[in-house]
Amino acid sequence: MVEGQSSPTPEASAVTPPSPTTTSAEFDPLPSPTIPYDKSAGWYLERVPTFGKPPKAEPVEVDNGGSTPWWSRVPTQHNVAFITIDDGGLIRTTEALEIIKRAKVPVTLFLNSPAATSHADYFKKIQATGAGIQNHTVTHRNLKGQSYEFQKKEINDCADQIETVYGQRPYLFRPPFGNYDAVTLKAARDSGMRVSFFWTQTVDQGFIHYQTSQKAVRPGDVFLMHFRPMLADDLLNTLRAIKEAGLTPARLEDYIPRAAA
Repeated sequence: MVEGQSSPTPEASAVTPPSPTTTSAEFDPLPSPTIPYDKSAGWYLERVPTFGKPPKAEPVEVDNGGSTPWWSRVPTQHNVAFITIDDGGLIRTTEALEIIKRAKVPVTLFLNSPAATSHADYFKKIQATGAGIQNHTVTHRNLKGQSYEFQKKEINDCADQIETVYGQRPYLFRPPFGNYDAVTLKAARDSGMRVSFFWTQTVDQGFIHYQTSQKAVRPGDVFLMHFRPMLADDLLNTLRAIKEAGLTPARLEDYIPRAAA
């Protein structure tokens, strides 16, 4: 079931990670990761693994210099992993919403501001679960190589619009496509962002794609998925992979609070 569809915004594409970890591999943690579209929210919820209470979060240290740090995972030894969902303009399904709400899945949304403002009713339901609404620019343009003025406007204007609609200013940032340069990290810091994020796994159509040579879920890993038709599949298989690794999904904002602890 799909909540009001709109004109799509550009979706993130596969890129070579701008970091030392460049190996990507497909991994199917389940016998059959592709789940039929006609399954109800209840069908998914029956299959969501159960988790114990996550450990009490300990905020991690963040460099407060003139540029944001660039992280693909959170530097914690806690047995936790983090789920992030990007974009928001293409499609928003009831099944994914119900998994997040009823299974109490901690997620962080990196939204483009037009999607965040146009579909606020949907995203506010996710925000009400404790999810953070974070910054993914206005137009989803590739920032790398653009001027400081252009990059800062993309980041700052997105933050302004999200703050107006959701009542809290975003302070975490993900550049479109994971592409960035030194100017991006400075513009992000000057717009009030604490950390700029890449990822350690991408998930699409139920398949997990590892961005590191270990091909395993490790403490502090960051999963990337998108508001696409099979987001419920992506959430289910991600939760299963986290469970299989002996970890618990945790809230990103608990480990990186708005202000230094």
